[in-house]
Amino acid sequence: MAKYPFETIEPKWQKYWEENKTFKATEDKSFPKEKRRYVLDMFPYPSGAGLHVGHPEGYTATDIYCRYLRMNGYNVLHPMGYDSFGLPAENYAIKTGTHPATTTNANIANFTRQIKSLGFSYDWDRCVSTCEPSYYKWTQWIFLQLYKKGLAYEAETPINWCPSCLTGLANEEVKDGKCDRCGATVTHKTIRQWILKITDYADKLLEDLDSLDWPESVKLMQKNWIGRSEGCEMGFKIADKDGKPTEDELRIYTTRCDTLFGATYMVVAPEHKLVKKLTTPEQKAAVEAYIEAAAKKSDLERTDLAKDKTGVFSGSYAINPVNNQLIPIWIADYVLISYGTGAIMAVPAHDDRDWEFAKKFNLPIIEVLKSEVNVQEQAWTQDGIHVNSEFLNGLNKQEAIDKMLEWLGERKIGKKAINYKLRDWVYSRQRYWGEPIPLIHCPTCGTVPVPDEELPLELPAVKTYQPTGTGESPLAAIDSWVNCKCPKCGGAAKRETNTMPQWGGSCWYYLRYLDPTNNGAFASKEAIDYWMPVDLYVGGAEHAVLHLLYARFWHKVLYDLGLVNTKEPFQRLINQGLITSFAFQRKNKTLVPTDEVEEKNGEFFEKATGEKLERVIAKMSKSLKNVINPDDVIKEYGADSVRMYEMFMGPLEVSKPWNTQGLIGVSRFLEKIWALSEKPLTDKPAEGDIRKSLHKTIKKVTEDTSTLNFNTAISQMMIFVNDISKLQELPKDLWTDFVKLLAPYAPHLGEELWQKLGNNNTISYEKWPSYNEEFCADDSCTVVVQVNGKIRDKITAALNADKAEIEKAALATEGAKRFMEGKTVVKVVVVPNKLVNIVVK
Repeated sequence: MAKYPFETIEPKWQKYWEENKTFKATEDKSFPKEKRRYVLDMFPYPSGAGLHVGHPEGYTATDIYCRYLRMNGYNVLHPMGYDSFGLPAENYAIKTGTHPATTTNANIANFTRQIKSLGFSYDWDRCVSTCEPSYYKWTQWIFLQLYKKGLAYEAETPINWCPSCLTGLANEEVKDGKCDRCGATVTHKTIRQWILKITDYADKLLEDLDSLDWPESVKLMQKNWIGRSEGCEMGFKIADKDGKPTEDELRIYTTRCDTLFGATYMVVAPEHKLVKKLTTPEQKAAVEAYIEAAAKKSDLERTDLAKDKTGVFSGSYAINPVNNQLIPIWIADYVLISYGTGAIMAVPAHDDRDWEFAKKFNLPIIEVLKSEVNVQEQAWTQDGIHVNSEFLNGLNKQEAIDKMLEWLGERKIGKKAINYKLRDWVYSRQRYWGEPIPLIHCPTCGTVPVPDEELPLELPAVKTYQPTGTGESPLAAIDSWVNCKCPKCGGAAKRETNTMPQWGGSCWYYLRYLDPTNNGAFASKEAIDYWMPVDLYVGGAEHAVLHLLYARFWHKVLYDLGLVNTKEPFQRLINQGLITSFAFQRKNKTLVPTDEVEEKNGEFFEKATGEKLERVIAKMSKSLKNVINPDDVIKEYGADSVRMYEMFMGPLEVSKPWNTQGLIGVSRFLEKIWALSEKPLTDKPAEGDIRKSLHKTIKKVTEDTSTLNFNTAISQMMIFVNDISKLQELPKDLWTDFVKLLAPYAPHLGEELWQKLGNNNTISYEKWPSYNEEFCADDSCTVVVQVNGKIRDKITAALNADKAEIEKAALATEGAKRFMEGKTVVKVVVVPNKLVNIVVK
C-alpha cells in the first residue's frame, strides 16, 4: 500500500490556492442576501511563541463550515488579521531596544506561515494588522467621532494601576485583583485619563442581548457586568459642628430606601471627593494614613467578605433625613468609588458587612425588618415586615419602598433611580505601543481634535520605551512631537501623550475586513450593506466582557451615527472549548513540568524526589512543558490529520485533552482513504447496503456540518470507509460524492483525490452531494433482549417485524435461555424495533 504523501500534497495545494486566489471574496450582486455569509474568527495577538494547537481548533471549525457553505452555493467572506498592538512587544522593546514594530512584524510573518500550513481558506487579500498606520488612521477617526458625540472625556480619576506594567487598567482587565497581562497585584492611582462613556449605552447593550444567538452563559456574564438595578438616589445633609445642616450633602444610591430608619452611620470610599472636607483637624493624620494604606490594596482585597473590616472616623456627621438623627461618617475601603456614588448608608441590622463594621467600631444596630434572630448578635439579611420605622411599620418590602420613595420625592430629598455596575471605560494607557490619541491641548481653544486630513497621527521614533511610572507615557519626553500648532487658532499647543488600549483596534476590525484598502472611509456603505452583520463569530469565552462588550458599544455608536446598517455586529457567537493537555500533580496539588516526570509500570514519579504523581488535565503552559507546537505535529502527521483530529476530539464547545494517540488514529484513517483511491473505479452505480451507507453518510455529514457537529460527521465518514473497504472496485459516482464530503475536513487530500478523478479545477466550489431519504431508511434494527428488565442479549430483526416473530427470536437467544432456566415465563413485553422484556419468576 502506497503511503499517503502529505508532505508533498499539502504544500502543492497551498501554493495552488495562493496563486489562484481560490478564496478571494467579492461583493457579487448575483448572490441574494440569504446566500451570503460572513464567517469570522477572533483574530489573534501575534505573540513570540507562535501558534499552539489550541489556536487551530476554532480556525478549523470555521474553515470546514466555510468550505461547506461554498459548495452549497453561498458567497462567503472569511478573513484573517492580527490584533498587533499590545504590551508584550513593548515589554520586549524595553528589555532589548528592538522596536515593537520589528518584533510584531516578525511574529506576524511566523503566525501567517503557521496558519497557511493548515490549509485554511482565508481571503488573505483582506488581511489587516491593527498597528499599521493605514489601519489605525480609522481607529483614531472613530475615536474622534466618539469625542465629538460627547462620549470621550478627560478626568483626574482613581484608576486600577499595574505597578509592573506601569499603566492604568480598565476594570475588565483586572482578574481576581491581578493584572490580566502580567499577574501583578493591582493598586490604585489618581491620574489624568481619557474615559469613554460606555454607561450611556448601558440600556441598549442590555436590551439588545436578547436579539443575539449567543451562548446563554456569555449573555448572562454581560448582563451581570452591566449590572442594572432600580433603587433610590438621595442626599444626606452634612452637619456642622453644632449639628445643623450645611449646604453640602452626601449623595447615595440604595436599592433599599425602605430601611432608612435603620441607617446608623455612613461610609465613604477613601477616594471620595468630599473626604478632605469631611475630615476634621483632629482626625486628619489618621485619615491620611488610612487613605495611603487603602491605595496599596486591590479592589478584590478591599471587598473580600472574609477580611477584617477596617475604617477611620472622619470626624463629621450626616443627618438622617427620616428622623433627623446625627449619624457618624466613616471612611472605609470596603466601599469602592467605582460603584454607585462611592458612599453608602449603613444599615447594620440587615447587612453582614455593615454589621461586622458596626460591631468592630461599636456603632448602633437598629432592627427595622422583623427578624428571627437577635440583630445584636447577628445580621438578619432576609426580608420581614417593617418595625421601628414610624410610617412604614407593618408594611412589606415593596409597599415600604413605594411609600418611602413617595415621601422622599415630596420633600425633594430623593428620587427613583437606575444604577449600573458598569463603569465608564478607562481608555488611555501610559505606554508607547498603541494608537496615539488624536487630540491637541491648546491653552486658548482647549482640547481640539487632530483634523481628519492629518490622520493617521503616527507614533514617533523614541530612544526609550520605558514607561515613566509618573502617569505619563514615553511620548511625553519627545518635545519635537509633543509641541505643535493648534489646528484652530494656530497658536502653540501640545499633543495628547497617552495612547489607546489594545482593545481600540479590535473594536471594529470586522468592519475593515469589508474594505481593507479604502483610503476614504473605514469601509464603504456598499460593502457594509452587502456583508454585515457577521453571521458566525467563533472565539474564546474569555472575551465575554472585554472585546465583545467594547465592540458592541463602538458598533452601536457607529449605528447611531448612520455609519453601519445593523444595531449589533455579531449575530451568532460560538465559544470553542479549550484544548488542554496532561500534567502531573504532587500531593500538595502543585504541578511538575513533564520533562521532570518518569513513568514506571504505568505510574508516574517525579525524577528529583521519587514522589508518586497523579496525571491530571491542565491548561497548556510553557512552564509545564506540555505545549504542543502545531509545526511539529504537522511535520509528522500532516495538516489534514491535525485538522481532523482536533474536530474528532469531541464537540466544538467542550474542552478536551490533547492525546497524540488519537492523532495517530486519524492519520491512519486518512492513510486508509488514500489506499482506497488506488482501487479501480467502475461506472456501475452503487447498490444495496453500500448505496444505503452512502446516502446515510451524505445525510449525516450534511446535517452535522451545517450544525457544527464535526466530530459525529467524522465518525460517520469512518463507518462509511469501513463499509466500502470490502469492495474490490469503487463505483465512481459513490467515490466522487465521498471525496466532496471529505474535502472541507481534509482539503489537501480532497483536492488531490478530486484531481485523481480526472478533474483540473478546484473542488472548493463543486456542488455538495444530495441524498435520497428513501435510501437512508434502515431495513433492520437491533432489538435488546431483557429478562426481568436486565439486558441479557440482542437480536437483529426486520424493521417493523411482527411482534410474534420478534418474541419467538428473543426467547430463542442464548442469553434469554440461560436466565430463564428453571423459571416460569409470566409474560413477554415487546416494544417494536426496540426491546423485548421477558418477565420470569
